Amino acid sequence: MDHDTITTQARRLASRLEPVVGQVFFSPECHAAYVDLGFGPSPGDFAGVAAPDGPAYFTSRGSLLGQVQPHVVASAFGVFNPAIVVPGVTFGWSITDAATIFGARRRGAVAQLERILGAPDSSTGRAGELLVRAVTPLREEGRPLFAGLRSWWDDPDGWTKVFHLGDMLREYRGDAHIAAWTSAGLDAVEIGLLTECYIGLPMRTYIRTRAWDDAALDAATERLEARRWLADNTLTELGRTEREQIERTTDRALTLALAALGDDVVELCDLLEPWGKLVRDAGGYIGGPVDLWPADRRSPRGK
Repeated sequence: MDHDTITTQARRLASRLEPVVGQVFFSPECHAAYVDLGFGPSPGDFAGVAAPDGPAYFTSRGSLLGQVQPHVVASAFGVFNPAIVVPGVTFGWSITDAATIFGARRRGAVAQLERILGAPDSSTGRAGELLVRAVTPLREEGRPLFAGLRSWWDDPDGWTKVFHLGDMLREYRGDAHIAAWTSAGLDAVEIGLLTECYIGLPMRTYIRTRAWDDAALDAATERLEARRWLADNTLTELGRTEREQIERTTDRALTLALAALGDDVVELCDLLEPWGKLVRDAGGYIGGPVDLWPADRRSPRGK
């Protein structure tokens, strides 16, 4: 496949997969299970979508790695300020363990899918088959969250299979993205600021959810300006080119999955898209950066 085809297919698959898998972070069933374990409840909502409790988020997603030290979780997540991740996970491990919260997380995600989408059927089974094909050839080196999920694989079926494999594919892209921007010499604050400009958000908005303060943002802005990637809170031509290259490097990491799917990548996206719409419409997912990729760098909706 040529680079443009890889980019189009990789981003289309990621955007269709995101609400079906990313809903785990907003699932009321997950939040209730975490409260039962001793975490705080959802602190509020975004336009009707329940927000996650911070320590519960860090610990539940961190459980993909197994019972690891909190700084390992911060490292794997990449973009969050370790000053908020580490105490959150430290608290989490004081009240539960990785196996317990991993099970609660996966069950809660599947419960939301079943509540919104209904019982699994032949289309669920087909999506599971295609996701097995996509995930099987992917390699583990440098992909900690993906590898962690592979370690938790227990050959489930139905929506559990779709969610688990979809989570593997989503985290694989995330792992690859961290490798791409760190290889470009960027740190977590710098990539956050660049991404806001890249996807068209006001600067210093989305990155606030990653717990960076004004001092960190000011220093990162100065570094990006010195690098001539940023000027007047806007990407320069060089900055836009380099930021797009990071995303294309991330896309290329999905080459093995796309090759395994072949033309059936269209079928998988067509299965995922209406499920994602139903999840969004039901208040199960708020949206994210994949919804805002520059229009000329991803396939048009429905294509």
